[in-house]
Amino acid sequence: MAKKRSATSGGRRDKRVEPSSARVDSASGRSKLVILFIVSSIIAIIITYRFRQSSLSQYKESYVYEQGLVTTHANYRHVLTENSKVPENTSQRHYTYPVLGYITPWNSRGYELAKRFNSKFTHLSPIWYDLKSQQTSLVLEGRHNADRGWISDLKKTGQALILPRVVLEASPSVLLRKEKQRNKAINFIVTECKEMGYDGIVLESWSRWAAYGILHDPNMRNLALQFVKQLGDALHSIGSEKISGKQLQLIYVIGPPSSEKLQEHDFGPKDLEALSEAVDGFSLMTYDFSNAHNPGPNAPLKWIQIVLQLLLGTSGNRAQSLAPKILLGINFYGNDFSLSRDAGGGAIIGRDYLALLEKHRPELQWDEKSGEHFFLYTDDKDIRHAVFYPSLKSISLRLEEARSWGCGISIWEIGQGLDYFFDLL
Repeated sequence: MAKKRSATSGGRRDKRVEPSSARVDSASGRSKLVILFIVSSIIAIIITYRFRQSSLSQYKESYVYEQGLVTTHANYRHVLTENSKVPENTSQRHYTYPVLGYITPWNSRGYELAKRFNSKFTHLSPIWYDLKSQQTSLVLEGRHNADRGWISDLKKTGQALILPRVVLEASPSVLLRKEKQRNKAINFIVTECKEMGYDGIVLESWSRWAAYGILHDPNMRNLALQFVKQLGDALHSIGSEKISGKQLQLIYVIGPPSSEKLQEHDFGPKDLEALSEAVDGFSLMTYDFSNAHNPGPNAPLKWIQIVLQLLLGTSGNRAQSLAPKILLGINFYGNDFSLSRDAGGGAIIGRDYLALLEKHRPELQWDEKSGEHFFLYTDDKDIRHAVFYPSLKSISLRLEEARSWGCGISIWEIGQGLDYFFDLL
């Protein structure tokens, strides 16, 4: 989870934006997902209807719902005037399943929002650590990023658990093949949690192992899974300072399957089941669906539904047992895509979005199929742009989807959003 993940490149689009078909119809294999959705949509409609009434009742005291701001008919004026308004009582939680919020060192606003809305979260994960190879050994880097004062403030204002993220950059040939190195890596992490008073960690390694090309090897894949299990067991053997009788936790970062037919590098249902007892939660990165070469929605709702179907299946028992550990990814950033022949653009955060609204005063358009708002504008060089950024409506739909499965959520990242987003949590 870097500042903004790059997605797999696809074919170039025409100059017009067609969010309803973005990448679902690409030659990469996502076109087949539409067929799977026809089947899954029937189930999704039934589940969503059943949960919608109960979910709306959660928002009786929500400012954004009271003001009618959660709507497909959003307009730029309301966003500009209302985005900073939240109820004085920020402690009330509307989303009752686990909520993980990521905080990045390069965006200090996230630190302030974590303190302000502490009670909205069950877990907070600052992006602080990397475990790297150093010649033939290992080193855990990142303590210089850790802010003890901020941690102390958080403990005074709420009950959110602090689980810093650790990225496993170490070479798998150094780490996984040698028992001594595996034990050393786990000892580094457990010792850091003890000394710093953390409640566990968020581990990101699967994407790195996929990049190294080791996951197609059954032996290496098994060693990878065994490492995660061993780390989870080690953390669970240590008591939490914050909650009596509870152990340190492990949350594991996973990417969404790339198509309805799992690739060798994908984290699939079997991997989920293999780690389910050792891992307390799976941070599922359901965002970055589109990119500059294939402009479109950040995380189409149909795609999210298909990803959940692939991981959890349609079996009630399986979904009920594993779904509570899934933390559905919700992006608080957006994208500003150039629609010129030389496609470009990239990630934007809340302040960038507000500046664009202020300057261009665009018409916010709602794409029913993706469940996202977007707008078009022309810049000073007469280049057409398409901007996709979360709205109250798009976020609320994803919360409803997660709730219908009994899933938690994970937000990348809280400093990139608008203040009134937190009224939905």
